[in-house]
Amino acid sequence: MKAEIHIGTSGWSYKHWRNIFYPEGLKTTDWLKFYAQHFNITELNTSFYHLPKPETTKGWAKKVPHGFMFCPKMSRYLTHMKKLNDPEESFEQFFDVFTPLKRKLGPVLIQLPPSLHFHADKAEHLYKLCKKKYAYYKFAMEVRHQTWLEKESLDLMKHYNITFVIAQSGTRFPYAENVTAEHIYVRFHGPQQLYASSYSEEQLRNFAGLFKQWKKDGHSVWAFFNNDVFGYAIVNANQLIEMCK
Repeated sequence: MKAEIHIGTSGWSYKHWRNIFYPEGLKTTDWLKFYAQHFNITELNTSFYHLPKPETTKGWAKKVPHGFMFCPKMSRYLTHMKKLNDPEESFEQFFDVFTPLKRKLGPVLIQLPPSLHFHADKAEHLYKLCKKKYAYYKFAMEVRHQTWLEKESLDLMKHYNITFVIAQSGTRFPYAENVTAEHIYVRFHGPQQLYASSYSEEQLRNFAGLFKQWKKDGHSVWAFFNNDVFGYAIVNANQLIEMCK
């Protein structure tokens, strides 16, 4: 697969983007189609809270052009409630829903709670499931406890080609620029106030330099802005897209 840089936002269905991004009078059912005229990827945060129906995912696929990609977030039932235990059932339910989007999926995001420590056996069990039963898909782990940044954890990710998510959030979550797989996944949560602060031109230019180097090294980059308040995500995503040209 050709190395590429993909940049978008963490979802598109934000009511406060009306008149900031979405024109007045545009129906909410047309927001995805409008979004896809400006960006070629989006995260699916809704699947973290509740899985959509297969009919819904089929509808999304029809509203976007060829080449548009979705990066869905694994259900919090697995990550926050079951703490990664017995992932088989959760994976089966998740991929039953997203099979209609199979050819339009980028990496699947697995976001862990801050309280979840690294446990080698539990992590390897999850990674083996990813590699053996769901080898078609790519997976990215957003970890929020420092133990996941230790060598044993990162070596496991490298062995199973699991992407370490680079999460920029000021000092809120652990930050490291670890490259553990062919694909690199970056999330921008806001440099000061979480979800409600904008990135400076200098910060974005630094990331643009990183992205270009990673692409040169043969990695595809998936980057999402999650600072949706006041529409900062839209502005910052467009700025970074221009800088990466």
